Amino acid sequence: VQLQAFGGGLVQAGDSLRLSCTASGLTFSRHYMGWFRQPPGKEREFVAGISRTGSRTSHADSVKGRFTISRDNAENTVYLQMNSLKPEDTAVYSCAAGNAGTLYSVYYTRSSDYVNWGQGTLVTVSS
Repeated sequence: VQLQAFGGGLVQAGDSLRLSCTASGLTFSRHYMGWFRQPPGKEREFVAGISRTGSRTSHADSVKGRFTISRDNAENTVYLQMNSLKPEDTAVYSCAAGNAGTLYSVYYTRSSDYVNWGQGTLVTVSS
């Protein structure tokens, strides 16, 4: 299983960025997916999650209204659209896949709820 995240970079506060994560080695449509981030010197934290079909999503309070998770099962890709970026959004962003065939729950916000992880992409937001 390989999850490849890309799209990070250096942006200014207020800018937008879209992250993508492409999966291989698994039946993508059978896995709920999530985005997590790890700010410098801090613990990894949940950002957003999405069900297998994309019909249900959840977002952390800190990003609600600014970030949107979506997926394209035909492209084996999950996205994170990030708008109105703030300096505190600076972090390494990683995507993760949940257990195959498991119904998604909005309570899947822990790292242990996900079984496959990709390398992250760095997002830096300057003030």
